[in-house]
Amino acid sequence: MENEIRARRKELGLSQEELARRCGVSRQTINAIENNKYDPTLALAFYLARELQCTVDALFSPGEPGAR
Repeated sequence: MENEIRARRKELGLSQEELARRCGVSRQTINAIENNKYDPTLALAFYLARELQCTVDALFSPGEPGAR
């Protein structure tokens, strides 16, 4: 799954640490999501969208089937 979290976070001037704190996860979790090494739960995807002031579908796209 591809995502726009890093770009959106930087647009808003948030650090990984700050975004993680706001979403109740570790900085390492945010890093893993941004690097496409971890797909967030649906609940976390909604928290991320809320904090990044956009919709879930604006943050995530399916990417290539079977890619990883």
